[in-house]
Amino acid sequence: MEILNLREAPKVPFNRDGHILCSNKNIQIVHLVLKPGEIIDKHVNENDVIFHILEGKALLYTNDSHALVSKDDCIMVEGGISRGFENVSVADFKVLLIKFMA
Repeated sequence: MEILNLREAPKVPFNRDGHILCSNKNIQIVHLVLKPGEIIDKHVNENDVIFHILEGKALLYTNDSHALVSKDDCIMVEGGISRGFENVSVADFKVLLIKFMA
């Protein structure tokens, strides 16, 4: 068993407030925080990802569509599909990413 506290978890390797809670050959779990108005530009990821919204509201962009997502929503995005977020709330947007490593 391995226990890792969010405050002690390694930072993500890009310029965001994110921490890697778990990473192995099968799965990666990331806790990510976006400040109000902060955007993650659309990008393609080859891995399937589940997003579990912990706090706040954001627009989730995929390919040519978008949806408003908020606390307690859980969204599955298949690999190869473009995705991005825009925090549209006045509070922090917190999301847990569960990435299935292919």
